[in-house]
Amino acid sequence: MATLAKGTFDIKMLPLPAQDDVGDPAIGRMALDKQYHGDLDGVGKGLMLAMGTAVDGSAGYVAMERVVGSVHGRHGSFALQHCGVMNRGTPRLSIAIVPDSGAEALAGIAGTLEIVIAEGKHTYALSYTLPDTA
Repeated sequence: MATLAKGTFDIKMLPLPAQDDVGDPAIGRMALDKQYHGDLDGVGKGLMLAMGTAVDGSAGYVAMERVVGSVHGRHGSFALQHCGVMNRGTPRLSIAIVPDSGAEALAGIAGTLEIVIAEGKHTYALSYTLPDTA
């Protein structure tokens, strides 16, 4: 059965310069710097690629993020893979823990992360499983 970790996070997104020599310069690149608070206490660092369209409210993004910290007191790290689509203003977001990315006391972690942004505040709900270490 999955365990739920909840809390808030702060995020800084730093635009990175386009790379004309790699891919399409219309693809936006951002560095992600997060501070997680609550049941997950730690930092997340990542890279996001995003592209808008000619239709207002439609866009897509992908990101990879390494999280280092504690989940319910168990310290370690794991990776998150983000995939987001905005279809004419309707968002769809999927964030999964990368299989076998857990380290230290978070080795074997699996699950998903849900993000809610309301009134300028970012909250998360991490639904996860860990192998029994007893």
